[in-house]
Amino acid sequence: MDDLVSTEWLDAQRGAPDLVLLDATFHALEPERDAAAEFAAGHIPGARHLDLKTLCDPDDPLPSMLPPAELFADRMRALGIGPESGVVLYDAAAHHTAARAWWVMRHFGLRRIALLDGGFAKWRAEGRPIETGTSAPAPAAPPLALSDDPATLRTKQQMVANLTTRRETVIDARSPTRFTGEEGDPRAGVAPGHIPGSYNVRYSALFAADGTWLREAALRNAFRAAGVDLARPLVMTCGSGTTAAVLAFGAHLLGRDDVALYDGSWSEWGADPDTPKATGPA
Repeated sequence: MDDLVSTEWLDAQRGAPDLVLLDATFHALEPERDAAAEFAAGHIPGARHLDLKTLCDPDDPLPSMLPPAELFADRMRALGIGPESGVVLYDAAAHHTAARAWWVMRHFGLRRIALLDGGFAKWRAEGRPIETGTSAPAPAAPPLALSDDPATLRTKQQMVANLTTRRETVIDARSPTRFTGEEGDPRAGVAPGHIPGSYNVRYSALFAADGTWLREAALRNAFRAAGVDLARPLVMTCGSGTTAAVLAFGAHLLGRDDVALYDGSWSEWGADPDTPKATGPA
């Protein structure tokens, strides 16, 4: 299974015994929208609802932080994901949230994971079958042998240290106006601006007009246009760790599996009065 699968491939593979299809839609900045209700109103046949909103640390006040390993393992088991499973993720969210689910699963050691290119929007636009209602109970799955890879994750302390060492290039996935500070943060108590020395590659720049991922030269150019040297060590950040995963998946498509993500992102950095903030362009 490739890292990025087409709607044609998925339509042909639906029902395969080792394939788990997950809807990872999450509306982080649209609390009025109910991803579970939207799933029940229409989803790809055979999909299960991941509920990405709750696949996080319930005891951390920051939004969407990595879940404890035990919680992650329980959720994967409940979804029917075992050691031999291949997982395909898709979403119907503006922020391409399936990439966040992909990053969380990669962090814990899962490797047979793919994203559906174009997501639910492309599937529906092509007139492919739609199913309604809640997902059927998943079959029992054997336990997963999980890892917890610290190399994929950065803390605020590590990001502060990087201000001095400049060992890693920091790339921010937020909009240009959020990055420059022209637009305030939507979260109360969070200052405007960006981490000093970081670059701005808006997550949406990695997609074609039809919502499919850019590939090869076009994808590489999306990073280079912002001044990013793709040969350097990279750390992705955003508002709350969601669209940073979009950049991480884009780098993965370019062969970079050593990219880290600052999980606290601007929700943590911007709320701390002691962290330096920059405004204006990079």
